[in-house]
Amino acid sequence: MRTIIDLPEDQLEKLAKLCVAERISRAEAIRRAVGRLLEEREAENVRRSRALAEAFGAWKHMGIDTDAYLAEIRAEWDRDESGDGCSSTARS
Repeated sequence: MRTIIDLPEDQLEKLAKLCVAERISRAEAIRRAVGRLLEEREAENVRRSRALAEAFGAWKHMGIDTDAYLAEIRAEWDRDESGDGCSSTARS
């Protein structure tokens, strides 16, 4: 498939030098660059998926009721430290 792209002059000059040094066409250089970008993205997605899979259930062995724990933590956000019934944002 053919496509048209716009490149800044400095990138075009560097690309031309690279193509001469590598003895490849501009189209081939761009195909390689796009291929490398897509491979890097896929590798990053795989790394993220693995990290999420490893982290999932990390607290399971701790025997904590996560619903109760989260409710307790969230309650800390709502506590009124002044005792006047107003949150700090309402007093401002």
